[in-house]
Amino acid sequence: MLSSEATTRNIRVRVQAQYDPGRSSPQQRQWFFLYTVAITNESHDTVQLVSRHWVITDGTGRVDEVQGPGVVGKQPVLAPGQSFEYTSGSPLTTPFGAMHGTYQMVNQAGEKFDIQIAPFTLTESYSTVN
Repeated sequence: MLSSEATTRNIRVRVQAQYDPGRSSPQQRQWFFLYTVAITNESHDTVQLVSRHWVITDGTGRVDEVQGPGVVGKQPVLAPGQSFEYTSGSPLTTPFGAMHGTYQMVNQAGEKFDIQIAPFTLTESYSTVN
């Protein structure tokens, strides 16, 4: 499950993950994974992504949580039908793990709500090396 998809309040979040051998060093117990997220506003309201909360679990069960404003330095505003896509990365000290989380959104009325990021796997074994 190197990909996931969830829809909350008509906001769809699709994630595709891949192993990045160029930024990894297994001899030093460092594996790096890239994930591309596409957020699509399928609602009738304009919404803004204001913050993120990631839960990252490595192969030993160790959990790391990452929270902060926006994504990749941006807090995108999505009108109905619009999408926003970005790629980011996560280092692990094991060759596999998993991630899931939430984005906090706000609509035009000022209502804040969380949308789900469904769990997806980070793994070296199913990667394709170019």
